[in-house]
Amino acid sequence: MTPKPFQDLSPTGTDGAGQTPTHARQWVLMFAVTLAIVTYIDRVCISKTASLIMADLNLSKEQMGLAFSAFAWAYALFEIPGGWLGDKIGPRKVLMRIVVMWSIFTALTGVAWGLVSLVLFRFFFGMGEAGCFPNLTKAFTIWFPATERVRAQGIMWLSARWGGAFTPLLVVWVLGFVSWRSAFWLFGLLGVVWAIFFYRWFRDNPAQHPSVNAAELSVIGDSSQNAVAHGAVPWGRFLSNRTVWLLWAQYFCMSYGWYFYITWMPTYIKESFGHLSEMEQALLNCIPLFFGGLGSFFIGMISAPVARLIGSTLVTRRAMGFIGLTGAAAMLLISIQFKNPLLAMLSVGMASFCNDLAMPGAWGACMDVGGKYAGSLSGSMNMMGNFGGAVAPMVVAYVLQHFNNNWNLNFQMFAAVYFVGAICWLFIDPVTPLDHEEEPVRS
Repeated sequence: MTPKPFQDLSPTGTDGAGQTPTHARQWVLMFAVTLAIVTYIDRVCISKTASLIMADLNLSKEQMGLAFSAFAWAYALFEIPGGWLGDKIGPRKVLMRIVVMWSIFTALTGVAWGLVSLVLFRFFFGMGEAGCFPNLTKAFTIWFPATERVRAQGIMWLSARWGGAFTPLLVVWVLGFVSWRSAFWLFGLLGVVWAIFFYRWFRDNPAQHPSVNAAELSVIGDSSQNAVAHGAVPWGRFLSNRTVWLLWAQYFCMSYGWYFYITWMPTYIKESFGHLSEMEQALLNCIPLFFGGLGSFFIGMISAPVARLIGSTLVTRRAMGFIGLTGAAAMLLISIQFKNPLLAMLSVGMASFCNDLAMPGAWGACMDVGGKYAGSLSGSMNMMGNFGGAVAPMVVAYVLQHFNNNWNLNFQMFAAVYFVGAICWLFIDPVTPLDHEEEPVRS
């Protein structure tokens, strides 16, 4: 039976002819969930194998930081082209191509022979992954009514975070059978399998899908108008819109802190709590992304009910963004006070939980503000975020190299950047569409 994470919002759950909706849109969510898991397996596996890669390729921490950042720079630079392409030709063609592309370069990471080859392979891997979430967001704007989109984002990001959370355990298990090089080939295969099934099933317009009946289209409503292809993106309006700039800024700040969890975290745990076994360290490494997934799911589930209770989606998203990033800053500062590994990592986990309280609302804002330009707007936001993610690993390595391996100073810097992001949320209008700025959407 098709899973049903959503309930129909019409009073009877049927259209005027008495049909029952086919719930095909829930398969769109299923594809998004599985791809989100694959993306995080492919990007997090390198953090767990970093020590093996550094030893095998004779790399320093600063050189490994360059490899981490190569992914983030490419991911950032190609966000807008990836999102724009989805707006122009549809997410079906774009997702199939980029998933196959990044899967190939995931596999090729396993044949890296030195710093240059590793940086190049991770750069092209990031180039492929860049279009993933903007195009999944574009698919959500087409296949889901506005009232279901943030919940869909919450479920998707839960899956992404948990995919990354359990990757260290998966890597430890896989490395029990094969080398780190062979592991990358196995992980690369996952995306190719996904791309084949997705391309056969998905359609850019739900009205053209054989599994969608009239009742399902009635539930989806006029969201399908977002499937209209276009080539011209109103960049002038983006650049003149305060909300767009603030969305970019808060995502830069959010990603600056969050990238630590998928790059240097295993190294931090190993150097700070080296007396623990490999499996114990891997379990600790699961905590931040596991808690982050809970944060995404929690806020995705409560956003709509809270907005109905207080009568404002705008206030709800602002509050969750501010509370989330402020809480992330506070919990990182608290974590460095603990010497106990479990307490320290639970505090970092709560920082990740708070980080992700702002996540679905930020992507929901891109869908509501962007409309048919949701792919381009979400791509530009994710680009700015990943500029933060590209800078962070290099800054961490620099601080460790020049400030006596001072992890606490890095945590304090993460907290300061998080707080700047929180302030941004106080001034964001996350509901007014670019095409109807005079008529804010507050439901």
